[in-house]
Amino acid sequence: MKLPLTINGKESLVEILAPAPACRFRLEDGPERSADVQMPEPCVYSILLDGRSYDARVEEQPAGLVVVIDGYRFEIQVLDPRRWSRKSGRGAGDGPQEVTAPMPGKVVRVLVRVGDAVEAGQGLVVVEAMKMQNELRAARAARVLRVSAVEGATVAAGEVLVTLEG
Repeated sequence: MKLPLTINGKESLVEILAPAPACRFRLEDGPERSADVQMPEPCVYSILLDGRSYDARVEEQPAGLVVVIDGYRFEIQVLDPRRWSRKSGRGAGDGPQEVTAPMPGKVVRVLVRVGDAVEAGQGLVVVEAMKMQNELRAARAARVLRVSAVEGATVAAGEVLVTLEG
């Protein structure tokens, strides 16, 4: 699966050849690389790459992910052409917000119900993808209009899991 990314404002491309824990990937048109990836606790990943060990702390933000490795901060956006783009002219405060699966995976937990009021940054759904659990959060304060996610269900990339209004 090829994923266009923006890392600290610079566009890049990563191709996932095999998921974690025995991850194989390619950056841009470079050589195939391998890494062992484990998740010892939520939002913390232990990575063995080229004989070196790294701890990556990952935080989901409304605009994407923030990853901190050895004190270095990386702001990452996954650019999925199947999803609505912030550059399409619609602001984050306009109309309904559809929270979608960032990649294929399995719904582990549904944290909200129809009618719930949620705050910006509040967790909505937990999806496990590539052996990593990702908590999808609300980008802004809103009310839950629809919940399509079902615990235990398999989801496709771009599939709408929760719709928020307000």
